[in-house]
Amino acid sequence: MGGSGAGGARRAGGRLGGGPLVVSGMAIARFPVVVLDCPDPKALAEFYGALLGWEVQRGDGDSGGDSDDGTWWQIRADYGDSMAFQAVEGYRAPQWPGQEHPQQMHIDVVVDDLDVAEAAVLELGATKHAHQPGTTFRVFLDPAGHPFCLCSS
Repeated sequence: MGGSGAGGARRAGGRLGGGPLVVSGMAIARFPVVVLDCPDPKALAEFYGALLGWEVQRGDGDSGGDSDDGTWWQIRADYGDSMAFQAVEGYRAPQWPGQEHPQQMHIDVVVDDLDVAEAAVLELGATKHAHQPGTTFRVFLDPAGHPFCLCSS
């Protein structure tokens, strides 16, 4: 059995769960991109681009979207991280903390000053959620209704 399978795939460290799955000495994949469904991908890309200080780019065929139809937009940091936003017809915003339309994921961002950051994201178009379960973070909804948290550093 060893640690390898078809095509030379094996777990780093030689055991199941012992590390990333590698193929011929390399990880199978790299550069993960978080993609958020939304009704208006350009608007949401602009919101998160302003929040994170990342460049807003219209999608391209290589990144999963069609640059001609406007259904895919992305933001990219100078150091390579990125997020993407895709249009979904009939999009329904998650309803947190309820589970009728679960959030499935959320984004936490670290800030130096919660009050200053709160004012800034509200100016960008975020909404402060009525339910605030902690004191070291604050929950907001982006313009498409996805929950995200500002977390104190």
